[in-house]
Amino acid sequence: MIVDVKTPELSESIAEGTLLEWHKQVGEQVQRDETLIDLETDKVILEIAAPCSGVVVELLRENGAVVNAGEVIARIDNGEHGELVPTDVVIEIVPKVEQIISVPAETHQVAAVVVQQPALQLGAPVATPQIKSHRQAMSRLRQRIAERLVTAQHTAAVLTTFNEVNMQPIKDLRERYQTDFVREHGVKLGFMSFFVKAAVLALQQFPVINAAIDGSDMVYYDEYHVGIAVSTSRGLVVPVLRHADQLSFAQIEQSISDLAKRAEAMALDFGELQGGTFSISNGGVFGSLLSTPIINPPQSAILGMHTIQDRPIAENGQVVIRPMMYLALSYDHRLIDGRDAVRFLVEIKTALEDPARLMLGL
Repeated sequence: MIVDVKTPELSESIAEGTLLEWHKQVGEQVQRDETLIDLETDKVILEIAAPCSGVVVELLRENGAVVNAGEVIARIDNGEHGELVPTDVVIEIVPKVEQIISVPAETHQVAAVVVQQPALQLGAPVATPQIKSHRQAMSRLRQRIAERLVTAQHTAAVLTTFNEVNMQPIKDLRERYQTDFVREHGVKLGFMSFFVKAAVLALQQFPVINAAIDGSDMVYYDEYHVGIAVSTSRGLVVPVLRHADQLSFAQIEQSISDLAKRAEAMALDFGELQGGTFSISNGGVFGSLLSTPIINPPQSAILGMHTIQDRPIAENGQVVIRPMMYLALSYDHRLIDGRDAVRFLVEIKTALEDPARLMLGL
């Protein structure tokens, strides 16, 4: 009996995907649940497995083909009902026709001729030099990233406000409790959990930052779902920490570690990439000193972290060296006034420079 292999049902926001490379060819045996091919969408890569054991008898779509949800892409003969199962399939390979340039059979001796080149005239056309290059098709993830960035720039009135934070208190706290934290929770106490906690604290005080525009309405979210930008070898994804206000420092660090690993493996679920109300991007891990992060639509703001750099600052009337970080908040000025954006960022700075407030939820 011939069994159809179909692409899986995708989320409402994803209509199609791209087939990567077939793991099985026509005539090969396949086992039930064995991966036949990977399907790349603009958010994750899905494995399409064989629905039954048998012999692959037909591949309906080639590598790189764009397919829709529920589309038949291959067929397998499971050998039931006494039907003949092909044991081998001969595939005729047609060689590529090469262009042949004929050359004369005889070689003729040619006398040397001196040609006087005319002087180069000003304004004469100059041939454009050929630059060595190669082309590579953009992955669906990269196409989606490009599309969303352009959309964010064209549909929002984006402004960015900056501040800086003294990271010494957090560094001291991490050094003091890092060993105990790792022993207790099995994960390191990083910087991101402090920033998530500080962001939630500030969002609770400035609800407009945790809001979005929907047509002519302003939608104020009553929950705090923080997107964490994660850079992978295939591009940037933003998995979401659900109910971040209810998570402990350990739970935040464990969740971020898990999301980052599965993001690199393209093993995140669609739901884990949707529904964020605010985002945090950490360009500092790559050495960025200052940048203007781009809002992740339909959200209205994003916090940018940067590299920590020792700089001289004034502290209690004295010039001292402290580990400083620039912070950036990009926001949609259609919804958020500059006053609220600045005060929101100051609240984050204040909380980070007194991390005991975050521990106590103050």
